[in-house]
Formats: sequence, structure tokens, C-alpha cells
Amino acid sequence: MSAPLTPPPPHDPSAHEPWQPPSGAPAGGAHRYDGKPGHAAYPRHGWWHDEDGPGMAKEIREAAVVAVAVALGGVLLGVLWWWLAPRVPLVGDASGDAWVVYLKDSEGEQSIGVDGTFTLIALACGALSALTVFLVRRRGGVPLVVALAVGGLLGSVLAWRLGVWLGPSQDVIAQAKSVGKGVTFDAPLKLNAKGALLAWPFAALVFHLGLTALFGPRDPEEWLPPGGKQPQQTA
Repeated sequence: MSAPLTPPPPHDPSAHEPWQPPSGAPAGGAHRYDGKPGHAAYPRHGWWHDEDGPGMAKEIREAAVVAVAVALGGVLLGVLWWWLAPRVPLVGDASGDAWVVYLKDSEGEQSIGVDGTFTLIALACGALSALTVFLVRRRGGVPLVVALAVGGLLGSVLAWRLGVWLGPSQDVIAQAKSVGKGVTFDAPLKLNAKGALLAWPFAALVFHLGLTALFGPRDPEEWLPPGGKQPQQTA
């Protein structure tokens, strides 16, 4: 008498296919097989590639562009400083072949006005650069804020050196000899208060922070029931 035929075991796809999508996995390519048995390649997200934003790599590139653009704005600051700064009058006197140069108005405040003019224009440039960057990219970010500060400092240094170069010659003895004894001439443009170089980055940071706090994008607030407790998810 022959034994009863036993049915073949059901086909087990896991024995032939190295990976099966987990139960409840969304369709449409949410998970991608990477070619290794038992592993699934998930989308590359994280601090370098953020799915909710441009990603750190793109933010750093944008920050570099912002820093260069803001630093080049120092050309405008330098020209305005050279044009608007008050002139410090000097007078040359000769005793034989020796020349002496001194201030025509020893109690004048023109030197303070030179530093003040640079500071005021730098503050305006800082506010303008912060407003422009905020309008271009409202999302903000740490790299962007650092770029504003670095660009503002570089722009201030560029403006300082450009204004000195555009101003009167640094050789005051040669100027005194060229204009003659007792004739008034302008002193070289000089920034005595080097702390004025920090006016631009300081204004840019403060102004950008204020704009972000007032008009920046807000994260959606999480809704809570009247009891104040989050609803528990059931499996």
C-alpha cells in the first residue's frame, strides 16, 4: 500500500530573495535595496543632507558667497568715508632746512569726527547688509550669521585701507614743502580708534538677529489636547 503524497512546502520567498520590505513599509521607493543581503539603503539625511532644509554643505557654500559679497561692500564704505570725513588742517613751518608740521587748530575735533564718520557709516552698512541677507534667505542658519560677521570685519578693513589710500599723502613733510611755509593743507586720513572696525559686524549681527526674531519663519507648534497630555499611539 503506497504512502499518501505530502504536498510540497509553501514557497518561501525569503529563501531566494535576499531582502524583503518590512511589513507596513510605504510603497513607491521609500526604501531602496543596496545590494547587500539583509540591508536596506535608506535616504541619506542628517546634519549634512537635511530633508527639511538645504543641507549643511549648501549652507556653507551660501555662507561663503555672502561673506565675499559683504566684504566687497567695504569699497562703498571706504569711498564714503573718504568723501564725508572732516579734514584735519595742518600747517608747516621751516627753520633753515628743518621742517615742522603741526595742527592749525590744536583744540579742533576733526580727528574725532574722522573716527565717528567711519563708525556711523559702518553701522549703516551693517544694517543694510543684514537686511539684504535676510530678504534673500529668511531661513538663516549659523553659517550665514558667521559669514555676516566675517564679511563685515573684512569689509571694514578693506574700507579703512581704501580710504587711507584715497586720502592725502602720508608724507606730511613733502606736502608742507610743496605748499609752502605757513600754508594750510589736509592731514592724511587716519583711523585712530581701531575699535570702529567692529561696528559693521556688530551691527550686522544685532540687526539680523532682530529681523529673524520678528519676521523669521516659525516652527509649527505641536497641538496638545485640553488636558495638556500628548495622545498615546497604539500599536
